[in-house]
Amino acid sequence: MATFVKAAKASELKPGDARVVELSGKSYALFNADGKYYSIDNVCLHRGGPLGEGFLDVTTVTCPWHGWQYDVTTGQCRTNPAAKMASYEVKVEGDDVLIAI
Repeated sequence: MATFVKAAKASELKPGDARVVELSGKSYALFNADGKYYSIDNVCLHRGGPLGEGFLDVTTVTCPWHGWQYDVTTGQCRTNPAAKMASYEVKVEGDDVLIAI
């Protein structure tokens, strides 16, 4: 069973923001897509770029290294449909954004 762990403050992650969070020795990408929060693995499947440092356009993040794109709501790669990132449940309690790890 997954455990929810605090990853960020909602007040610090504005709509359109992305960030890298380290939880229990693993790197996650966390996104605020128009007020809804999503998390996927941070390491791009193409060449290991940091997706949490990428550009978020609505629900698509573009890897800053080589431009691969992923749907942050599902982890599905838009550049290579055969590739998919792990995605994680996210919830908000008060001002805390929690990721199920």
